[in-house]
Amino acid sequence: MPTLLDFVGNTPLVELKMINPNPKVTLLAKLEGHNPGGSVKDRAAYSMIKGAVERGEIKPGMKLIEATSGNTGIALAMIARLYDIEIELTMPKNSTRERVLTMEAFGAKVILTDTIESARDYADAKVAEGGYLMLNQFANPDNYLAHYRSTGPEIWRDTEGKVTHFVSSMGTTGTIMGTSRYLKEQNPDVQIVGCQPTDGSSIPGIRKWPQEYLPKIFEPARVDRVIEVSQDDATQRARDLAKVEGVFSGMSSGGAAHAAIQLANELEEGVIVFIVCDRGDRYLSSDLFG
Repeated sequence: MPTLLDFVGNTPLVELKMINPNPKVTLLAKLEGHNPGGSVKDRAAYSMIKGAVERGEIKPGMKLIEATSGNTGIALAMIARLYDIEIELTMPKNSTRERVLTMEAFGAKVILTDTIESARDYADAKVAEGGYLMLNQFANPDNYLAHYRSTGPEIWRDTEGKVTHFVSSMGTTGTIMGTSRYLKEQNPDVQIVGCQPTDGSSIPGIRKWPQEYLPKIFEPARVDRVIEVSQDDATQRARDLAKVEGVFSGMSSGGAAHAAIQLANELEEGVIVFIVCDRGDRYLSSDLFG
């Protein structure tokens, strides 16, 4: 019989017609909230823990520690439990209460800090003290390899090789790096579009990193274009996805949707795939849907 881990990936790819402004463009949403842990980060978390176990990097008595803005932490907490590994997660204190409670429900210890940067610094310090292993989603090749091995091939298969544009929010950049790598191998003309917040915008899951915190797995050459999205636009598009298309998601998915719709307006024709990275029920205590 299959285990929970067998259901990571192979998420639905659905066409959105009502918010699509261009009938000559096909707009497709990849619904990553259908993963067991509720987000695209299940893929990377499984890949990183599995890789560390297979390489013998997790020694007896050692704990995992990771800095996260939310979804990676939930995924790591769930999968660490399946491997019977203790885990401590550190995240910004403005994270929604649902995320903290979900991690704790899986048995994780959660430490809140002021920002995601300070969370990363805290995790580094704990590793330096000894007894902890940090998978480091920002520098771990198993992060982007998860998407090279699964997300990219699924999109290519489900569009029958017709995808012309791939749109993803950029946080750790694992999703866009791995998917870009695979899709470009199949067809170098596929355009890879990343989303970043405009200056002053705060969009959970999307970051414009200071240079010293730029993810080490990020290769700028693998992204053909970056579209900046405002906090207001990301919020409105997340609400539109729910109210118009019945797709319940978070603000970073709204950001990706906004970029995808902007692209659809610009193109004469094409097949756009964008990542809906999680579910909206993680944001009900925020004002996203208020």
